[in-house]
Amino acid sequence: MHSLQEKLAASRQFLTSLAAKHDPARIAVAWTAGKDSTVVLDLWREVLGGPVTAINLDTGCKFPEILALRDRLAGEWGVTLHVARPLPEDIPSVIAADKLACCGALKVRPLRRIMAELGLKVLLTGIRADENPSRTDLSHLEDRQGYTQANPILDWTEMDVWAHTTAHGLPYCTLYDQGYRSLGCVPCTARVAGAGQGERDGRDQEKEARMAELRALGYF
Repeated sequence: MHSLQEKLAASRQFLTSLAAKHDPARIAVAWTAGKDSTVVLDLWREVLGGPVTAINLDTGCKFPEILALRDRLAGEWGVTLHVARPLPEDIPSVIAADKLACCGALKVRPLRRIMAELGLKVLLTGIRADENPSRTDLSHLEDRQGYTQANPILDWTEMDVWAHTTAHGLPYCTLYDQGYRSLGCVPCTARVAGAGQGERDGRDQEKEARMAELRALGYF
């Protein structure tokens, strides 16, 4: 078991190697404004020592609190923020009725479009292996359709993220103080009921059970 300081050093080295191998202008952070991707965004800012690019997938179903944090922090940190939204014709008539179709329309297609439009080659995510069983077999670098997905905090735990966030005074969404532990779209996100519940038990469990299928579609 590695300490948080060891994991932090490894994540910084991983990001530094990416910056050396690829043009940083063609690397973006998949920033949800949640706790995990905010840590990655901050580490990437530290490594580059200057402005960074971030992509946010705005499905139209996000919590207003998370959108407010996104916009405020993007301004304060000087982030070049690109917001990807679904095309009107892609939006399902009933949101979240079919979880795979909904995520494909609201997240996967907009992500692919904006990656291609901006000519991006690497997407940095805040996903962690301990979040869902389907993520335990992931690697730090994954080939996706037209780009490479990089997972710099894959080995971190939820506690690691909060310890780092607290130690470095990173901003975070107030919803976490209200019983939410993982933030997604409003229809598929709830507070975690109580003690003994998992981090993503507040997420729609049908969707969680089909995470491997979603990943195969291009979901991260």
